[in-house]
Amino acid sequence: MAKEWLTDEQVEQEITRLLNSEEVQLAKKEIRIKYKRRQYMYGLRTMAKRGKELVQLGYTMENIEQRMFGNEIEND
Repeated sequence: MAKEWLTDEQVEQEITRLLNSEEVQLAKKEIRIKYKRRQYMYGLRTMAKRGKELVQLGYTMENIEQRMFGNEIEND
């Protein structure tokens, strides 16, 4: 049995139909949400790595401003 090939016009019509379908829009939204969460996770990993470096350099939550800016910051 020979395989039927779609014409270029049929392909474009099918693409348009699929892009307008609610199911495709829902799946695309899922992909965007997952991508956004992954990007957020990668950013947090980078911050965790930098935080470890700062700890090794002796920075703490209490002294970071003083160590970064010296006497430029006045205590309230």
